[in-house]
Amino acid sequence: MNTKFLSALTATAAATALFGATAPAQAASFGTTGISFQKDTEIAFSFVESHGRYKSTLGIYEVNKSISLIKTLFTETKSSDNGAANEYKGTLGNTVLGPGKVAFTFLANKIYTLGLDSGGYNSLVYSTSALNRGSSQQAVFGGLSLFTALNVEATKTFQAAAQNTNGLGALFNGGAVISFDDRGNANDKDFQDFTVIAEPVPEPMTMTGLALGLGGLVAARRRRRGSNTAS
Repeated sequence: MNTKFLSALTATAAATALFGATAPAQAASFGTTGISFQKDTEIAFSFVESHGRYKSTLGIYEVNKSISLIKTLFTETKSSDNGAANEYKGTLGNTVLGPGKVAFTFLANKIYTLGLDSGGYNSLVYSTSALNRGSSQQAVFGGLSLFTALNVEATKTFQAAAQNTNGLGALFNGGAVISFDDRGNANDKDFQDFTVIAEPVPEPMTMTGLALGLGGLVAARRRRRGSNTAS
């Protein structure tokens, strides 16, 4: 095969694979206005920590003529690791059992929301503000720096809530932090009652293309070394 053609083909395959690995899926929304994608998109959710005296469950709900639970992501087996310590902090392996990472495929053009159910009457809150009583904001979306801000604000009202309503950009750039306020403590809006990180799962074809591209680059380099040795 012509060496120049091989090099061009290899470079194209690598660039296509890398672009596919980083380019965001076309999405209508990933924030407090709802979750909706224009093509089937698999997202992995990782549990970070919780702070609350309630035993909570986080799930994915489809919003159609009604709001229906279609996937449970994480369930607390107890309210916290050690009672009121560290503001009722709950961690993976203690309060939440299991692998701590769950993937879900959002189907194209359907509308979804995340819901945190802390048990009891009227205790279910949604990440989509319009679905909550009084259309109140009960979740924040943002980049990984948001988690740092939440910890800094752990003992007082999280003042930046209105600035963290859209996690779409962060989702495809390192992961989006999503954190809830469960209406506890007079709905104190500290937004650290249940925190997860969402990130896209690479498509199989993307990973295959990346492997082929990198393999081609290695083959091309070996060919050049062999040619230099022969001369």
